[in-house]
Amino acid sequence: MRPTRPVLLVALSALALTSCGSGSGDDPDTVKVAYQRSTDNKVRIMDAYLAGIKKQFERTYQGKKLRLLPVQASQDDYYTKIQQMMRSPKTAPDLVREDTFLINADIKSGYLRPLDDKLAAWKHWDRFAASAKASARAEDGRTYGVPDGTDTRGLWFNKELFARAGLPADWRPRTWNDVLDAARAVKRAVPGVIPLNVYTGKGAGEGAAMQGFEMLLYGTGADPLYDPAAKKWRAGTTGFRDSLEFVRTVFAEKLGPQPSDALDPNISTRVAGEWIPEGKLAIALDGSWLGKYWQPDGSRPWPQWSRVMGRAAFPTQDGRDPGRVSLSGGWTWSISARSTKADLAWQLVELLQSPENATDWTVRDGQIAVRDDVAANDRYRSSMPGVEFFTGLVKDTHYRPALPVYPQVSSAIQEAMESVTTGDASTERAARRYDERLRSIAGADGVKTS
Repeated sequence: MRPTRPVLLVALSALALTSCGSGSGDDPDTVKVAYQRSTDNKVRIMDAYLAGIKKQFERTYQGKKLRLLPVQASQDDYYTKIQQMMRSPKTAPDLVREDTFLINADIKSGYLRPLDDKLAAWKHWDRFAASAKASARAEDGRTYGVPDGTDTRGLWFNKELFARAGLPADWRPRTWNDVLDAARAVKRAVPGVIPLNVYTGKGAGEGAAMQGFEMLLYGTGADPLYDPAAKKWRAGTTGFRDSLEFVRTVFAEKLGPQPSDALDPNISTRVAGEWIPEGKLAIALDGSWLGKYWQPDGSRPWPQWSRVMGRAAFPTQDGRDPGRVSLSGGWTWSISARSTKADLAWQLVELLQSPENATDWTVRDGQIAVRDDVAANDRYRSSMPGVEFFTGLVKDTHYRPALPVYPQVSSAIQEAMESVTTGDASTERAARRYDERLRSIAGADGVKTS
């Protein structure tokens, strides 16, 4: 998570107080829902979906109201704001949309209510994939959220730019070197185009750690970040250094964006909204959701995208089994520990997760299904070109360690990436700094040196 200055914390706290009125307990018939609103003013997918849910809820539960509390902020600033909101009964929402990246930290802080009593009697819980259920389960064994989708990651590539570089339209890289070689070919043949984007640094936040660095790291061997058997974080690994060296190579050889652009907090918006549809980027290591922006009703309609863009799995370092890597995350609906309307908030969760609404959301947002009934739905299966490709990556995907200190580990990864991106540190020096930071985060007993 990107470090946040004290002045920002104060500002966000003030915003939370003004946006939530007199608190979740002020009206027993009103459920307050906090969620992230995109900083791209053209993207209102969640807003439109929840507007429909609000009508359904108020029609189904006569006399009850749904109050939507959109938080328009970058991802890291959203995390900070909802944490500020949940600290006090006066500002806590009843229902909050939680990134699985942060959920265990919020559980440890006492911000969320366990849902096991609700889930035990809910007929749809058995439809969820085991891995999705685990993403909202804490170290105490209890579950604190209901997932509403997941995602996978791979390589998007522009087949028109590839043709100019003499690369195949059915490109299937087997190793990291294959990816770098393709980027080098684009650089030679198509000047002015960014050959490859790998998210990096603190500006991209968790996007850099998860869909940049960890896509590399998890292709270097088993449990490369955290050893669950030993219950220790791993330091001093060859895989960590090799992953950093890949990032350093991308920027040292000028295969990626200019460092100032790569470290811009708005880079993900530029990738999806400008660089890819305008033919300025040849290869993007990115997520399953990109196509939703280019659909006719998306924020950046691009009718040719399904013909122009190809997809390939990201390979393991040297082609070792299973030959490909994906990372998955997702979001959950969670009930604030300070809500006085947990029963009413749970009724809203059930409505959000009716089979019809669950399918509607998964399709609208370009999500990968976490429920078997949604995955089998014809509307989902035909919703977008490539959905079956990205759904197929689920069997080889990885999830981040669901531990409270993970956000701090992520921040340390981002710092290491940024230092090699800018050239401020060598790969070896950046890796040593990470190891030192890891020991300060987890303690000597919580780190395993490989």
